[in-house]
Amino acid sequence: MLDWHRGRLSARRLSVLIAHLPRDSSVNRRLHGEAVEWGAAEHLLAAITDHLAAANWMTSVINGDPDEERPDYPDPVPRPGDAEDEPFPEAESAPEGDGGAPAPARGPSPGELRLFFS
Repeated sequence: MLDWHRGRLSARRLSVLIAHLPRDSSVNRRLHGEAVEWGAAEHLLAAITDHLAAANWMTSVINGDPDEERPDYPDPVPRPGDAEDEPFPEAESAPEGDGGAPAPARGPSPGELRLFFS
């Protein structure tokens, strides 16, 4: 920074140096928080964990006693940047062409699961 201030380093060169800092640098940590600790592998592992939990939930709902209360849909693994106070996003309208039906906010019903797997 001192070289830039003294005129020995151009603003373009400084911006290139800052843009190519390592992912775990203090500048990136300050700008992006804990998201710098999450690479592709961590995101894939979180997705696998979420899918496995949903599959286990589906199995327990389908094979469970219909008279018993069904278990709650599993919460997803928290990811950097997720809203702390809202574990499930609100249902959003589907894009045009999909009939405009709202997306389910929780999980499919037992009837929908039976139709899907039969």
